[in-house]
Amino acid sequence: VQLQASGGGLVQAGGSLRLSCAASGRSYGMGWFRQAPGKEREFLAAINWSGLSTYYADSVKGRFTISRDNAKNTVYLQMNSLKPEDTAVYCCAADIGYYSGVRIGVDEYDYWGQGTQVTVSS
Repeated sequence: VQLQASGGGLVQAGGSLRLSCAASGRSYGMGWFRQAPGKEREFLAAINWSGLSTYYADSVKGRFTISRDNAKNTVYLQMNSLKPEDTAVYCCAADIGYYSGVRIGVDEYDYWGQGTQVTVSS
């Protein structure tokens, strides 16, 4: 399984970005995580393989939206109202099991993309 994340960049506080994660193979349960310098990897959002089930961390609920287009085998993370504390490397991850729900733990994902840098200036 190969995951290719893109869409990061530099944005001012209050701005928006949309991250994309293209996956090879079939539709998997997917998650977005981020890691800031000196901090542990943080779960942000997850979506099951069908797109019917999603889950968000409290830190991004109401600001970030995860979605998917299975025809393109791509998962998106729409990020609005960005804050300087959102600055981090953002990674997507795939769960290749046939679980109908969502997974939120780092250890529950099987494959990881390379990450894309998001920098929010104040």
